[in-house]
Amino acid sequence: MQHIRATVSGEFERVNRLIIDQLQSDVPMVENVGHYIVDAGGKRLRPLLALLTGAALGGCRDEHITFAAVIEFIHTATLLHDDVVDVSELRRGRPTANATFGNAPSVLVGDFLYTRAFQLMVELRDMNILRYMADTTNTIAEGEVLQLVRAGNADTSEQDYLDIITRKTAVLFAAACHGAAVLGATDPARSERMATFGLHLGLAFQMVDDMLDYEGDAATMGKNVGDDLSEGKLTLPLIHVLRCGNSDEQALVRRAITGKTAADIAGIVAAIGRCGAADYTRERAREHHDLALAALAGLPPGPALDALHALTRLSLERDH
Repeated sequence: MQHIRATVSGEFERVNRLIIDQLQSDVPMVENVGHYIVDAGGKRLRPLLALLTGAALGGCRDEHITFAAVIEFIHTATLLHDDVVDVSELRRGRPTANATFGNAPSVLVGDFLYTRAFQLMVELRDMNILRYMADTTNTIAEGEVLQLVRAGNADTSEQDYLDIITRKTAVLFAAACHGAAVLGATDPARSERMATFGLHLGLAFQMVDDMLDYEGDAATMGKNVGDDLSEGKLTLPLIHVLRCGNSDEQALVRRAITGKTAADIAGIVAAIGRCGAADYTRERAREHHDLALAALAGLPPGPALDALHALTRLSLERDH
């Protein structure tokens, strides 16, 4: 990631400074919670995508810096709300904001970050981007509700799963790339191709993330292994076990999902291994990885395009 960020290191630092500046509020709790989650770090993958897209299409302008901050604020708001809904206690290796400050402050500061993002978007003076991002944020909210409705449902299909992760994760990846392309004054067809790139990258990223929930370790991932089970989330590795596992393995997964418990995590990890569920998940992720790379065809060669290729490969090869 450091090598990839180096391509737009100056712009990346400007985004970080803008984020800190825009967290200012005369309500101390807003700044306290906002800084707590922003200072936790993370990959800053979505704003990085916006900057790399801008750089690949002629160079980053001031508008790209603002837009990258918008993307990060929207993403951070979803994290605050997610952790409250999921009753999560650990993110990025430390207690979540809701575990530290409480649920109400986390929800309300999440609202602040959403509205701050739209204040920044108004400064861009581009109605097409404002409309696209409004639709994107609405889709993310629908995805949150859809995931909540599906929690504890062991009959969730692979298509249902794909719909959820498209709404919850992939659309913001797509928006980061699409908006940056629009700001670069590229032609509409290329903007759509960049959106396609971001969408498939986001799908690959989330599929690998869901696999790591059963293959990784808490120290590396910064969250507890098996959290998806405790939240009743039927992700792709478990869907494959329900499709290909024996009757005992299927019953084990069903009990865990409907009961929202990780008590049988060792047995479920063993079932995932025996059924080849991790390999299946990686294969599906690779399909989207390949589609993402195909969407980059025709972009001008250079360091930014190389970084986009490297970031796409990293979506499959990462361990956290």
